[in-house]
Amino acid sequence: MTSDRSGEGLEAIVQYNQQAWNEQVRKLNRWTVPVSPGQIAAARRGELKIDLTPNKPVPLNWLGELSGANILCLASGGGQQGPLLAAAGANVSVVDQSANQLGQDQLVAGREGLQIATIQCDMRNLEPIADSSFDLVVNPCSNSFVPDVRPVWREAFRVLRSGGRLISGWIQQHVFLFEMDDLATGKKEVRYRLPYSDVEQLSPEQLAKFRNEHEPLWFGHTLTDQIDGQLAAGFLLKDMYEDVWGEPPWNQLDSHIASFAATLAIKP
Repeated sequence: MTSDRSGEGLEAIVQYNQQAWNEQVRKLNRWTVPVSPGQIAAARRGELKIDLTPNKPVPLNWLGELSGANILCLASGGGQQGPLLAAAGANVSVVDQSANQLGQDQLVAGREGLQIATIQCDMRNLEPIADSSFDLVVNPCSNSFVPDVRPVWREAFRVLRSGGRLISGWIQQHVFLFEMDDLATGKKEVRYRLPYSDVEQLSPEQLAKFRNEHEPLWFGHTLTDQIDGQLAAGFLLKDMYEDVWGEPPWNQLDSHIASFAATLAIKP
């Protein structure tokens, strides 16, 4: 996949997604709504709960020692994981391509008296960040908004110290076989191929609708790119879990198969 039907390059789609996520903040997308003062207070008491996927919280033993740890929240703007980890005592930096998403982290930091560094850049190119800078990289379900995921794993590996951890959530590949409008009516018919791209596989009318509504465009990555991509970058996989969405239309798949996965990987 190198371009869409109009010849527009995939990198231009990534830039479009940047602006689409700016709009998602205005539309109060679930992943753009900052955590509450009560959640911050709980994190300060040691009652931390962060999410990489819609329902299951991250096991606390995945996080390691947080007090004084240097943590990078990767493509993780929205005022959620970063502020909670900062309230738990970590030194937190948040990377996101959307300025409005980063603004949500800055909003919570100001509201709660937290120190959070925000960096606007592409998750596939963390050039502003030096090698071996972090103890933990936290990457919620966001790699479906870039066309290639392997650079994300390579950059996460580069910026982690030896012994550092990558925790990542992602959408499982089978979700992208289906049309969401079909699922909304209970119809489960395989329509698309993998790896998936809205840019390549939606009709011009569907693409125009997405753009008119400022909806992000999706890319569905194969299990090979999600898992072997981490291994090829140098990580050792330590643990994983699966999760479901629980909300329409994705809940049409919940009784059949989990639509999300999360992995814990270690840099040797």
